[in-house]
Amino acid sequence: MRYVSTRGESPSIGFLDAVLAGLAPDGGLYVPEAWPAFTPEEIAAFAGKTYAQVAAAVLGKFVGEDIPAEDLAQMCDEAYASFTHAAVTPLKQLAANRYLLELFHGPTLAFKDVAMQLLGRLYDYVLSRQSRTMTIICATSGDTGGAAVEAFRGRSNARIVALFPEGRISEVQRRFMTTAQDANVSCVSVQGSFDDCQAIVKQAFQDDQFRHAVDLSGVNSINWARIAAQSVYYFTAAVSLGAPDREVAFVVPTGNFGDAYAAFVARQMGLPIAKVVAATNSNDILARAFEDGRYARGAVAATQSPAMDIQVASNFERLYFEAVRRDGVETGRAFRGFNTTGSLDIPPSALAMMRELFAGASVSEADTAKTMLSTLNETGEVVDPHTAVGLAAAARVRLESPTTPIVVLSTAHPAKFPEAVLAATAVVQGVPRGAPDLSAKPERFDRLPADAAAVKAHVRAFAGK
Repeated sequence: MRYVSTRGESPSIGFLDAVLAGLAPDGGLYVPEAWPAFTPEEIAAFAGKTYAQVAAAVLGKFVGEDIPAEDLAQMCDEAYASFTHAAVTPLKQLAANRYLLELFHGPTLAFKDVAMQLLGRLYDYVLSRQSRTMTIICATSGDTGGAAVEAFRGRSNARIVALFPEGRISEVQRRFMTTAQDANVSCVSVQGSFDDCQAIVKQAFQDDQFRHAVDLSGVNSINWARIAAQSVYYFTAAVSLGAPDREVAFVVPTGNFGDAYAAFVARQMGLPIAKVVAATNSNDILARAFEDGRYARGAVAATQSPAMDIQVASNFERLYFEAVRRDGVETGRAFRGFNTTGSLDIPPSALAMMRELFAGASVSEADTAKTMLSTLNETGEVVDPHTAVGLAAAARVRLESPTTPIVVLSTAHPAKFPEAVLAATAVVQGVPRGAPDLSAKPERFDRLPADAAAVKAHVRAFAGK
C-alpha cells in the first residue's frame, strides 16, 4: 500500500513512513494511492466480532505488508482494552431510527482516544525498532491534546508538544493535558485561536531545517493513521444496524473534518452510507462550503462547543482532492490560494460529487442549549454541547427513505463540559466511574504568543533536553 500527497509534488511512500511524516513535504496530506475495499460478504462477517478484531481488519487494508497481521492485532487488542465499555463504541437508541454512537469511553472521555490509543502503540512499534526518538507536535481545539498526551506520556521513543488556544477550551479539557508530569510532555498555551495553533504546526512541518533538527512528526488528523482508525467505528455501527444490506446515515459534529472524512473513507471501502451531515456550530466554514460551494474562512467565534471552534478544516483538502479527480496540481493551486486569500470556489463538478454524500448544517448557540435540555427531557440522556450540535442537525435531516437509521456521533462525555451542561440542563455532571479526577492536580504548561518562531524555539529547547 502506497500513499501520495494531495498536492502531487512529493514521492509516494509506504504506510509507516506516512504515519511518521504526518504532513507531506509539499504541504499536502497523504492519502492512499488506490482505495482498498471490502466485499459485502466481508463487511457482513464483521457482525459478532470484537471492536479490536474489526479494527485490525480495517487497518490491515491500509497497513499492507508494513506490519505483520499478528502484531497489528496485538496493538489493537491493547489499545481498546483501555476503554471502559466492552463494546468500545456502543450504540444507544434514542428513538425510532435515531441512535447515538458513544465515542467517549476512552481514557480522556473523547472520540480522539479511539485513534490516539492505537497511534501511540504504532509509534512505539516503529521507533523502538529504529532506535529513534521523534518530537510530536499537535494543535488542539480541546480533545486531541489530552488524547495525545495520554497516548504518548512516558514513552521512551517520543516526546510530545501540545499547543492549545488560551482561554478557548474547557478547564477539564485543559487539565487532561496540563496535569501530566512526565518529562516527555510539554503543553503550550498559545495566545490565539485553534486556527493559529494549526497554522504554526503546518509552518513547522514546512521548515525543512527545523523538521529534521527535532525529527518532527504530527498526530493531528493530518496524520493518515488517525483517519484510518476513525473509519472503524462507522463499520461497527453500520453492521450492527443491518449493513451491508441496509444503508445508514451519520451526523458528525465536526471542526477539522477528520471524523466526517473518515466516513467518506469507510464508504470508499464499500460501506453503504446514505448521507453524512457535517454538523457545525457558528464556526460554519464546512456547512457554508457544502451549501453554497464557497470554502471561505471567517473569524473564529468562541462557543460552548469549543472543539469545533475552527475556521480552517484541514481534512477538507483530502475531500477536495478526490472531488477534482485526484488532480494534485489543481488541489495545490486551490489550497495555496486559500492560504493567501482565505477563500476558494469549489468547481461545480467537484461540489456535485461532494454533495452526493455530504450535507452541512450550522447550529446556533441557543439551539445547542435547547437540544441539551430537550434530549434530557425526552430521553433521560445528558449530552455534551458537541453531541447536542449533532442532535440538532439530525432533526433537520430528510432522507430518501424514512426507515434509514440516523446515527449521531457522540464525541465527548458531558463531564468534559460541566459548565455548559449545567447552564443548559441544571444538571451537575460528575466525572464517570473509572475516569481520573484531575481537579486537584497541579498543572504544568508554558504560555507563548501565536508566533511560529517562538513556538519552534520552544520545541527546539524541549527536544534538546
